[in-house]
Amino acid sequence: MSLVERIKSNPGLKKFVYWLLVPKTAPGCRLWVRLFVNPFVHKISSKATIRNYARLDLAPWNKFSLGKKAVVEDFCCVNNMVGDVFIGENAHLGLSNTLIGPVSIGNNTILAQNIVLSGLNHGYADPDIPIKDQKETTATIVVEEDCWIGANSVVVAGVTIGKHSIVAGGSVVTKNVPPYTVVGGNPAKVLKQYNPLTKIWEKP
Repeated sequence: MSLVERIKSNPGLKKFVYWLLVPKTAPGCRLWVRLFVNPFVHKISSKATIRNYARLDLAPWNKFSLGKKAVVEDFCCVNNMVGDVFIGENAHLGLSNTLIGPVSIGNNTILAQNIVLSGLNHGYADPDIPIKDQKETTATIVVEEDCWIGANSVVVAGVTIGKHSIVAGGSVVTKNVPPYTVVGGNPAKVLKQYNPLTKIWEKP
């Protein structure tokens, strides 16, 4: 049995190791994990830009990667505590975006400002237990390459946004978006789709 398997199979030991890694009252991992573990686990391109006021709540037990020429602007929060986060090459996360894994952002994708992509949901089935203490569920959000998500949009867990698609500002995306499609509204609906025969973005 490996060390990781041994820790996972022993509830007391698992709780102790988690305490060593994560403080009770603060988000993210302890400083020693951020300084001495994460740099050797996560893949951050030396050609990527992370602004000074961006917050990376990264755990070593899930994956995180940031591609070449990708930009994470100030006041963004990127969290992989419950799921992997992948940000592709030349992707741009605008001011004050929140990404909670599992999330995958494709190459050349633009996220405007104040966008939330959360692959996490809290359980609520038992009314006698506080929601924050109930079991969490996750479903991966995939934003394929060359997409544009407008400001103040929300993409819920489990949604895939297809290649070269656009989400209008202020939208709430609850269903998959086909490639080469413009969606908008709450919940988001198809507004236009690209017709390769006419080479025009047409209303449905």
